[in-house]
Amino acid sequence: MSLSTVTSEILQAKLRELLPSQNGFGTDLSASDTIIPIIDLTATAEGASTPAILQNALSFGDQTAFKAANTTVTLANTPGFYRVVAGATNGTDSSGDNEVQITMDDGSTTKVVYGFTFGGTSSTYSGAVNVDLVFWVASGVTLKATTNDGTAVIEGSVRQIANSNGTFSNPTGFTPS
Repeated sequence: MSLSTVTSEILQAKLRELLPSQNGFGTDLSASDTIIPIIDLTATAEGASTPAILQNALSFGDQTAFKAANTTVTLANTPGFYRVVAGATNGTDSSGDNEVQITMDDGSTTKVVYGFTFGGTSSTYSGAVNVDLVFWVASGVTLKATTNDGTAVIEGSVRQIANSNGTFSNPTGFTPS
């Protein structure tokens, strides 16, 4: 086994940044010609052994269904991360623009965070749009879905996928082994 000194100031600086207790102690970095396998157990050690795609799964026990047609419905008002899955449709309508929006409201200001418009002033357009988005709802904020006409509909479900600390929520009934 042969040892070589590593003289990269970038690597030395990163080592000092990541391990401040080692700053000023020890010797320079060195490398050897011995192969040492590394197994990354970080996700498991952090308690996130289930892949995020599985933790984001739609499930019978967790989904809260909603439907908005010429109205506004509340999707979430508890801090955390939410996945909204929906379909938005617009029937034949010649009365003008039909808007479908997902908004966030802090009690004094409403912001459109996602939206689209069907049609125009003399439209007879009908269509559909799929929605699959993740939202962060902060304390004091309400996530809502709204449409401005009875022929414009957004319908789907919402599920909290992580709490306000970012800890994932497994689907109800799922226990990782």
